[in-house]
Amino acid sequence: MLQCLTIENYALIEHLEFSPTRGLTVITGETGAGKSIIMGALGLILGQRADAKTVRTQATKCVIEASFDISNYQLEEFFASNELEYDASNIIVRREIYATGKSRAFVNDTPVQLSLLKQLGEALIDIHSQHQNLLIGKESFQQEVLDALAGNSTIAEQYQSDYKKLSTLRKKLHEAKEMALKNAQEADYIRYQFEQLDEANLEPGELEELEEEQEMLSHAEDIKSSMYEMSELLNGEENSILSALKSVNKTAESLLRVYPSLQEITERIESDYIDLKDIAEDISSQAEDISFDPKRLEFVEDRISTLCNLLKKHGCSSVEELISLRDDLADRIIHIDNSDEEIFELEKELKIQEKNIAKSAKALSDSRKNSAGMLEKKLIEKVSYLGMPNVRFEVQIKPLDDYTAHGSDEILFLFSANKNQSLKPCGEVASGGEISRLMLSIKSLVASAKTLPTIIFDEIDTGVSGDIADRMGVVMKEMSDHLQVITITHLPQVAGKGAAHFMVYKEDSENDTTTHINQLVGEERVKEIARMLSGSTITQEALANAKTLMK
Repeated sequence: MLQCLTIENYALIEHLEFSPTRGLTVITGETGAGKSIIMGALGLILGQRADAKTVRTQATKCVIEASFDISNYQLEEFFASNELEYDASNIIVRREIYATGKSRAFVNDTPVQLSLLKQLGEALIDIHSQHQNLLIGKESFQQEVLDALAGNSTIAEQYQSDYKKLSTLRKKLHEAKEMALKNAQEADYIRYQFEQLDEANLEPGELEELEEEQEMLSHAEDIKSSMYEMSELLNGEENSILSALKSVNKTAESLLRVYPSLQEITERIESDYIDLKDIAEDISSQAEDISFDPKRLEFVEDRISTLCNLLKKHGCSSVEELISLRDDLADRIIHIDNSDEEIFELEKELKIQEKNIAKSAKALSDSRKNSAGMLEKKLIEKVSYLGMPNVRFEVQIKPLDDYTAHGSDEILFLFSANKNQSLKPCGEVASGGEISRLMLSIKSLVASAKTLPTIIFDEIDTGVSGDIADRMGVVMKEMSDHLQVITITHLPQVAGKGAAHFMVYKEDSENDTTTHINQLVGEERVKEIARMLSGSTITQEALANAKTLMK
């Protein structure tokens, strides 16, 4: 349930707090006072898109925050799967809209995407306006209503599990047949490509190694000549670096007796001599190993050419990609060779699953048929009570040729409000006032059958008056025994039924206009209902009538 709604700097609202009761809360106020502004702010909490124009003039941002008690909503899994902090008794949803056009949303101070906020919002509040009456013509809504009264959630879950498996198998079989057909048309070419790559004996990193070797073989004579030259400079017979360093070392050693401070330098010279001698030997050894091999160079160049041609042919940038392509082709050949067996196994699985879903679809359909009469009877009673004594209502259930995500039935609500009028689909024949009463009756029945979120009726009672308005108030009051109901109304008969009553009003100052909301109690409430009855001039008769309505 909605515990508290706080709005700051939104349109005509500077600051507003609204804390509805657990039962039936009524909101009244003159036309233009700002009731629609409050609904617009609440819509932002439920994930509607924001408009920077709604930020109050001269404010940098507006903030709408709502706290909810969701103890009975079974939303633990939703919060866990979206990594949101869960405290069932106090969930806080906040929306910030900046004058720059930027918008942010939070659930328990965790930033969330608008799509996630919308998904959560649908589980928290059901705003029912005259526009939502169009739902009654949709088959999906009619199916949801019938299932709610049938209480067939366990059967529906089993059916949906079977349907998911069926859909997956159908998709796999379709893809397997498509792939088998495609592979059959390309089988020879696939085998040719694979054999060409397989015969190439590809190795990871091979091209880079060959290119290095090619560089070396192409310059073998120059490399060997330069290395001999390096070796001669280091350790040649005449004027070599090593012989000079050896002489330096001997001189340093001879001075040690008279100048001991040269000890460290002498040791470093000796160490350098040993290192350079090792380097000279390594250079000489490597130079001996280098030889110009025309046959090896020819082989390397041919191999590089082969790899480059394969890369170009297959549009690859590395030997590793060629290896991956080779392995993919090998897999495709396996599928080609085993496609008939794979298709046979999938067809066998599909037949078993078709038997399973036929059972669960029948169970779901039977539950709906068994509950259709009850829905017809109860709805006729409710709608008749709301001033349509000649109403007729029928739930039509027809089998479909195939399975859908919600069963194998086509569900259609047929309606007639008058005598001698044939039954027709609800959305086609009912007037606005009739649809409002029909939808209120439907929501009332669903509320008594399953846990619903907070429901807000936004002037659903427009177009009715007198005794019918009073009865609509009774129905809303009965609904509030099962869930939190908030209704925005212009009807005193409905306002009198509320467990809590709030009034929205505008206040003008010299430079500004602001919207406020106050909870009315005692005589304040009596006067507001009297105003709704008689207008701006409140009579004693209206006051007495208001007290009667509140009883």
